[in-house]
Amino acid sequence: MSGIEVRPARSFADVQTMVGPKKPTSNVCWCLSHRLDARTNQSLVGVERGEYVRELLGRTVAPGVLAYDGDEVVGWAAVAPRAELPFARSRKIPHVDDLPVWSVWCVRVRPGHRGQGISHLLVRGAADYAFEQGAPAVEGYPVDNRGEKVDLTMAYVGTRAVFEAAGFTLASPTDAVSGGFPRVVMRLPAR
Repeated sequence: MSGIEVRPARSFADVQTMVGPKKPTSNVCWCLSHRLDARTNQSLVGVERGEYVRELLGRTVAPGVLAYDGDEVVGWAAVAPRAELPFARSRKIPHVDDLPVWSVWCVRVRPGHRGQGISHLLVRGAADYAFEQGAPAVEGYPVDNRGEKVDLTMAYVGTRAVFEAAGFTLASPTDAVSGGFPRVVMRLPAR
């Protein structure tokens, strides 16, 4: 893990490497499905999805963080104020209290770099970035898989163990499920 640096996402090309489709006209996630309400998410098709991400990258607050091994991008974590996300209205993921927390909801590590602890660094780096922006606490909504294998297509939500390794503690169970596993609210307060 030495040499891995996590910093705010500012490069469109690097974000595209991590969450963009191989074909620009594809209607894949771009890490927007949990950032936008369902109607807006479905209305953005093909290249519009990438253009929306390009707009996010132009804002003062970055839409997430990227992990780099030297000059090579190797990971992504999305982070934003929960009030700006569909999580603010979720019926399955409870609000622990009224703090204006930030959420980390997508963690991706490039193939060939997995199993090296980069996801822990991404989660912690996302939290540190949120704290720099004034967040009083940061939450994640990973699966509590109790060591069982998580399908890679659903692993983006993270695991309880990854969040614990980044210093988060269990704040609440949820009614949400991902990949057959229950999701939990993990929280890290600002220091």
